[in-house]
Amino acid sequence: MNPTPSPPPAVTEPATEGRHALRAAGEPARSSPAPPASGPDVAVVAEGLVKRFGATEALRGVDLEIRRGTVLGVLGPNGAGKTTAVRILTTLLRADGGRAWIDGIDVATHPRAVRARIGLTGQYAAVDERLTGFENLRLVGRLFHLPNGESKERARALLDRFDLADAAGRPVKGYSGGMRRRLDIAMSLIGRPSILFLDEPTTGLDPRSRLDMWSLIEGLVAEGTTTLLTTQYLEEAERLADDIVVIDHGRVIEHGTPAELKRRIGGERVAVTVGRPPELALVPGALGSVLTPGAEPVVDEEALTVEIPVAGSDGVVPAVVRLLDAAGIEAHDVAVRRPTLDDVFLELTGHAAEDGGDDR
Repeated sequence: MNPTPSPPPAVTEPATEGRHALRAAGEPARSSPAPPASGPDVAVVAEGLVKRFGATEALRGVDLEIRRGTVLGVLGPNGAGKTTAVRILTTLLRADGGRAWIDGIDVATHPRAVRARIGLTGQYAAVDERLTGFENLRLVGRLFHLPNGESKERARALLDRFDLADAAGRPVKGYSGGMRRRLDIAMSLIGRPSILFLDEPTTGLDPRSRLDMWSLIEGLVAEGTTTLLTTQYLEEAERLADDIVVIDHGRVIEHGTPAELKRRIGGERVAVTVGRPPELALVPGALGSVLTPGAEPVVDEEALTVEIPVAGSDGVVPAVVRLLDAAGIEAHDVAVRRPTLDDVFLELTGHAAEDGGDDR
């Protein structure tokens, strides 16, 4: 069963309300500005989103787009503004400035129509521990006003899809963290949303459960689900996202594919570990012919390692070894290191992804 059919063409205001249908922050009865001309392949558009909490400016003009059937990774530390952006796009908050559209529908002026098209899984699993897995799904189906038979059928299909059928009759209070997470996402899919918002879906999971969750998300995307994924895990963004937006202090500071972002910080690097401290200062000069022009070597005196950005990785290790030998430098190890999204984030922000306060 495909949980993500094409959205209905008409913009209507359905009466369905519920826990995963979301609660609006307000439903003003004013005319909606026309959406930007982004084309039919764009599912989500945000332009200049601004949000303030007292003296704190959580968002300072955030722009983003999500192409239909792809994953946009929103990457940033706690306090960057990721969750605030998600809450605005899912009608839980009203922006103080800027505009946003879901399937061409303005989130501020037609929030109920937006809710009929989206699913949301927040940072913490929002399940009722007193109910069974099947009952949680049935409850959401009733809130969506699904007929009784369809609600049961949909619940059973999702329990099978998320490998929860054996636990369907057990109270959720006995579920593991990974099982709760899977159930939470299943509940977000009851209404067959065309767009899924996942706000740090693997937070608090053990490594095995995180890998299982990644496989699950990949399966949903393969079926055509458009997804916005916020995360602090750089490895998660690199594995799942087609495009990445990096947010820091309420601003978008970079945007591109994982490969594009990594290329922007200088490509491959060669790490040379020497035998004696005095040789550290000699390595950059000896390797000048392979060093990327204008790049600065990084010296780790404790590890006796020099990391040097190089113009290309093909044949670079033999070339480095020959140059070190010619200079009389004893090398204990020579290795090529490709940039990661950790490197990208440090280069762009000057701090690690986990730095910062509570996310908004």
